[in-house]
Order: sequence, then structure tokens, then C-alpha cells
Amino acid sequence: MQMPRPDPLILSRRAQIVAALERAAPGAVIHDPAETRVYECDALSAYSCPPLAVVLPRTTEEVSAILRVCHAEGVPVVPRGAGTSLAGGSMPTEDAVVVGIARLNRVLEISTEDRLIRVQPGRTNLSVTQAVDGLGFFYAPDPSSQLACAIGGNIGMNSGGAHCLKYGVTTNNLLGVTMVMMDGTVVELGGPMGEANGLDLLGVVCGSEGQLGILTEATLRILPKPAGARPVLIGFDSSEVAGACVADIIRAGVLPVAIEFMDRPCIRATEEFAHPGYPDCEALLIVEVEGTPREIDEQLALIRDIADRHSPLEFRESGSAEESARIWLGRKSAFGAMGQMGDYMCLDGTIPVSALPKVLGEIARMSAQTGMPVANVFHAGDGNMHPLIIFDANKPGDLERCEALGADILRLCVEVGGCLTGEHGVGIEKRDLMSAQFGPADMEAQMRVKDAFDPRWLLNPAKVFPLDLSESRREGRPNAA
Repeated sequence: MQMPRPDPLILSRRAQIVAALERAAPGAVIHDPAETRVYECDALSAYSCPPLAVVLPRTTEEVSAILRVCHAEGVPVVPRGAGTSLAGGSMPTEDAVVVGIARLNRVLEISTEDRLIRVQPGRTNLSVTQAVDGLGFFYAPDPSSQLACAIGGNIGMNSGGAHCLKYGVTTNNLLGVTMVMMDGTVVELGGPMGEANGLDLLGVVCGSEGQLGILTEATLRILPKPAGARPVLIGFDSSEVAGACVADIIRAGVLPVAIEFMDRPCIRATEEFAHPGYPDCEALLIVEVEGTPREIDEQLALIRDIADRHSPLEFRESGSAEESARIWLGRKSAFGAMGQMGDYMCLDGTIPVSALPKVLGEIARMSAQTGMPVANVFHAGDGNMHPLIIFDANKPGDLERCEALGADILRLCVEVGGCLTGEHGVGIEKRDLMSAQFGPADMEAQMRVKDAFDPRWLLNPAKVFPLDLSESRREGRPNAA
């Protein structure tokens, strides 16, 4: 994966820049090369590069002071949440300063009357729900990495999760942010009641992958906990049949809170890893509904009727909290379990639900043709696919073959009417595939938004846009403040 060459002038002023950062945020700067290596990559660990320095601020004022220094020095800045990005969204360049938000982790306000919580962006996703659970509320977006991932990263990538089918992704649950611009200016977007009339700048920021500013506060929507929830596990003798069942459930107008898909390689891996007791089948669905006991019974009766048309091998309905936890155990453990099979690259294409049978069949064909194993575990209800391509990082050429297969799968997603990413973001992983989905005019419009927020293109370099376009844009900007 090509990255821009570091600016030799910035590297030559490293000591001067570090000293200025230490004045801006005393005790928050990491510059020892042995320590900065911790920040050289995120969860897309196939690519890495140690940064010039790392700063871990605790306040909005410190973030503002840090960015003023970097703006004055012309130094690129890479915002970093918890480092769980699977798209290389927080990978630094050698001449960049990483601004980590891990210490910005406090709960600032909770209002059950207004159904909101205001937090700093380093707060982990799961801990947001934990903060309001005792009050009878929860925060809906729940990425698989929710135990570790930061709210700031969730906003940057517009993350979703298993329950986004009913409750939406981050943008549907974000009310407002405090953001620091590259020149140090602090702005407020949205608020307790969401964005005011006019341009939806909050919507622009959510999913912008650190291209427009660094968040220091976020106001999130919280929801009352449902009266109850119950999952069922449905096993099938083929992935295509499981995909067809998903399409029929959605077509029938049923709105489960989640529909999750796992195929045989993933089922086998999770059985060996977590022992959830899944059936011996080619594919399974976990479908969860919620409401009052009567509402749950009615929804599950309809889902069973739909599933029966597809001759399931097993239909297992939870009868207790313990059984529910066991049904979800394998799915929640899937990505860790797959790591036992070898190195893998996790993709993130989204397709129309009606195209699931076709795309699953095509992925199986591509896998057989290339000889590279592909496992599937994903949010089937909204067509957010996560094919996992297994490869050997120590085998010459295997990473490149994996990337080529991944690119073909993502192009397939676009061809059937889908898109390159549902929740992982573009980062460096998909930046050179952007032209498969967007034409020159579309790309130009997006880059003009970047121009408006970050005229010198210093924020999160080499991400989102094809490298030749972003570098030409950056080279066309003045290097001095």
C-alpha cells in the first residue's frame, strides 16, 4: 500500500516541533521512537509506519493548542481513537503527529428526560450503555469491537453493529459534537435537539474519517430499554438459502432488531474457540426480536413460518437469558475466533438484501478460483457484508493476492447496487477503489468539502481519496501558515 513520502523539512525540525507540542500540552507528548511504535498501525496491521510524535490531550483547550502548533509548522495530523479501525483509518505517516483521544474519556452529562448522554470521544462504546443501563436506557450502535472501540472512532467511521437494522448506525444516534478545526478553531455542531435548519454539517462530520477536524465532545441519543428481547438460531444447508431467507424476512415487513449471518468456516472456528453449541450446517442466522412477550411471540411465529419455506436444518428459539447469551456467544466471538485460522483481511461491502444469494454464490466461486479461503460473518439484515479472506502474511505474494481478491469482492458489491463500505470506512484500504463507485465530479465535490474544512489538507493524510488526487490537492496548497 503506497503512502506519501515524508517531508524532509518536517523531519529536520522534529526537535523544534516536539518542544512546541510539549508547551501546548505538558506531559502529554510521546516522542521516544520505541514508544511511538505502539501507534504505527491500527487493526489493519498489514501496514505500519511510526509517527513523528504522539500527543494524548485531556481537554478541548489542549487539542486546540496542539492543532495550532501543527498548523503553524505545516505538520500533518492523524486523529486516533482506540486503534480498532479495520481500514487503516488511523495509520500515520512518518512526518505526522498522532493526536490520540484515549484520555478524553469522561461522561459529561446524562439527561434521561431529553434522552441524551454527552461524553468525551475517548469513551468506549460499551461503557456508554453501561453509564445509563441502571437508568433503564441504552446506546444503540454496537460494533463487534464495542468493548474497546472509542465513540470518536465510531463517529469518524459512522459505525453500526448487530442492532443497526432497527436502530440505525452512528449518524442516526448522534445529536451534536464539539470539534476542533485544523487551525485550532473550536466549533459546535448540532446539540441536544440535533442539527438546526440549514446545511447538515453534523451529517458531513459523521463518517468523515478524521478529514475535517478532531472531536472532543459528542452528544448521543439514548433509548429506553425494550420490555424484552429473544433471539432464534436458524441453520441451513447452504449460504444461498440462508441469504434468500433473510430477503424474505425483510420483504415480509418484519423488523427484527438484528439478523446476523455466519457460514460454515466461521461456525467451525467459533465452535473451536468459544463452544457455543451451534448446529452442524453450512450457514446459520441469528434473528433477534424485541418488545412485550406477546409482540415477541407474534414476530417469531411469522419468522418461523418464513424460515420453514426454506427447509431449515434447525430452528432454535431461546427460552432463557442463558440460552440467549449462548446463541450470541459465537457471533460476538467470531472475529477473535477467525484469528486462529491464520491472518485475515476483513472486508466491509454493503449490498441490497435481495442480492445476498447471488453475491454469496459469487464470493464462493471467487474463493475457489483463487484458492484463498473466505469466511462470511455479517449483518445480514441491512446487507452489510464482512467477508474474511484468510491468507499467510509470511508467504511472499499472499497479501497481494488477498488484496486483489478483496478488491474484486468490493467491486462486485458496487456492481449489484451496493457500496464500498457500510461501517468500517474507506481509510487506506479502499481509497484506490473510490473510483469504482464515484465519478470525477462526485470525487471533486467531496474534495471541495475537505478544502473548506482543512484548506491545507493536513488532517489524516493519504486516506479516503485516491492517493494521486489527495497528493496533488495537498501539493497545490501553501506550506506556510
